[in-house]
Amino acid sequence: MQTREQSFKRSDTQLGAPVFVARGLTKIYGSGDSRVIALDHINLDINQGEFIVLLGPSGSGKSTLLNILGGLDAPTSGTAAWRDHELTGASDKELTLYRREHVGFVFQFYNLIPSLTVEENVRLVAQIAISPMRPVDALDLVGLVSRASHFPSQLSGGEQQRVAVARAIVKRPDILLCDEPTGALDVDTGRLVLAAIAKVNSEIGTTTAVITHNSAIAGMANRVIRLSGGRIVAEVANQDRIRAQDVTW
Repeated sequence: MQTREQSFKRSDTQLGAPVFVARGLTKIYGSGDSRVIALDHINLDINQGEFIVLLGPSGSGKSTLLNILGGLDAPTSGTAAWRDHELTGASDKELTLYRREHVGFVFQFYNLIPSLTVEENVRLVAQIAISPMRPVDALDLVGLVSRASHFPSQLSGGEQQRVAVARAIVKRPDILLCDEPTGALDVDTGRLVLAAIAKVNSEIGTTTAVITHNSAIAGMANRVIRLSGGRIVAEVANQDRIRAQDVTW
């Protein structure tokens, strides 16, 4: 009989089928006068291979939603499932397995290990993956093979963020979750990072969700989900998507 932990192992999914399903997802921090409703009964489906932009101002619930979908946080109520596996109620061990085998994270701050080279930073994640790509192939996807032997201090901010993308995708994750990946970058540098993320989505088919307060990025997405006050207030499908090179802010 398959154990619950084994059920979090990889399985094939039909292209276009929902991989995330959230129903009534609510997250409340604190109590009494300090009570904050970060998410308020969110219902959301995200499909295999989709490029989603979660758009909204600070405090709208974007990061909380991303953290729950990524297995970093748990809701106060409601359900969240990845494929046919419940994330809500999963044990710490199960969520660790889920994050390690299925999820790649890219955050606003790069968090590279300064004493390791670019290639070594990427290889560190490859070593704990089940079926990783070669670190050089991950770096090739983000256009940084020539910088493989450099240390983070020798890179620009945009290059460091692209290394962070390579590190996130070297384990061939099913899902790439990006939290304000261009928040600390200028426009030209941000475009390069967005292009790397879009390439991972289009060439590998990785389901991708990018959270941002920058509405200019919305045009890249298959679907834009706007949040305000912990609620989804609008969903828009883009019929004509723009390239990362055409994004401006």
